[in-house]
Amino acid sequence: MEDKDYMRIALEEAVKGEGRTNPNPMVGAVIVKDGRIIGKGYHRRYGGPHAERNAIADCMKRTESMKGATIYVTLEPCCHYGKTPPCTEAIIEKGFSRVVIGSMDPNPLVCGKGAQILRRRGIRVDTGILKEECDEINKVFFHYIGTGTPYVVMKYAMTADGKIATCTGASKWITGEQARLDVQKSRHKYAAIMVGVGTVLADDPMLNCRLPGGNSPVRIICDTHLRTPPEAKAVETAKEFRTIIATSCTDEKKHSPYLKKDCQIMTVPEKEGHVNLKELMKELGKRKIDSILLEGGAQLNYSALQSGIVNKVQCYIAPKIFGGIGAKSPVGGCGVRLPEEGFRLRNGSISEIGEDFLIEWEVK
Repeated sequence: MEDKDYMRIALEEAVKGEGRTNPNPMVGAVIVKDGRIIGKGYHRRYGGPHAERNAIADCMKRTESMKGATIYVTLEPCCHYGKTPPCTEAIIEKGFSRVVIGSMDPNPLVCGKGAQILRRRGIRVDTGILKEECDEINKVFFHYIGTGTPYVVMKYAMTADGKIATCTGASKWITGEQARLDVQKSRHKYAAIMVGVGTVLADDPMLNCRLPGGNSPVRIICDTHLRTPPEAKAVETAKEFRTIIATSCTDEKKHSPYLKKDCQIMTVPEKEGHVNLKELMKELGKRKIDSILLEGGAQLNYSALQSGIVNKVQCYIAPKIFGGIGAKSPVGGCGVRLPEEGFRLRNGSISEIGEDFLIEWEVK
């Protein structure tokens, strides 16, 4: 087997931590000696041991010596004290002769320093093995560590004629069961889910992850004038699932019913009649929310695009046609005036999910 083969196994390990490591990255590690894999590990949860230490622990369970071994790791080993000790220390202590790295860590506390420390101790370090694949699994982390704001994915489901509901407002269900299951996987993956108060008033959603053993996201409701009913499901279950109401209302008396039910109130300045989404992203970033699945209605989707907070679009398309001039489309607002003013998307990909299609783009 070659370096790329072992790194692919490390990538398989890394993605096992999806949805549980935020705001830390997903990382996998594989230890090889004399052509044999003698240990594997991944970063299982935020605050827990890193992938390298879990792989080392796996070796120790098997009573394998790591002296002279090679460790393949999808992200540069850390070299600072955080919630866990530096992984570089463990690598040096166990006598590894070589470290193979996929992505370099953009965190200023690491950022090449980990590799430098290992080289100074006489350990051979090779970098950039399957770099694109290793970078891809940590797009959220790279964005968050670079900007301090969450990576925002705007998700919607529509018909082949671009409708998110019928002329009566009915919307359940546009897509099939497999596509809806895929959305639950996204709810597990991303740190938070965000909707507008209009969605709460219309649908009274729970906004949790319904996968068995899945990790439910933090629920964020954008509610400029604090119109969320105190008896809404998201409010009533705030003790079970963390719930943040982002509002421009500063009246503490109006906050009281929500605070009593364990909701968190985040006051954000108003902009053009709505919560200032740019400022909201800054505040959420400070609270270690690294990613958001935006499941808003047409108005919130437009506001999010207009404010420039959207990084990715997920569009589920069902093989149905609703018709109706008054039937809603995924993005509302006043819209752009000219075709060249449209929000530009790039790097599109398409996949078939049951009877539906998912098209994904990055926002340019």
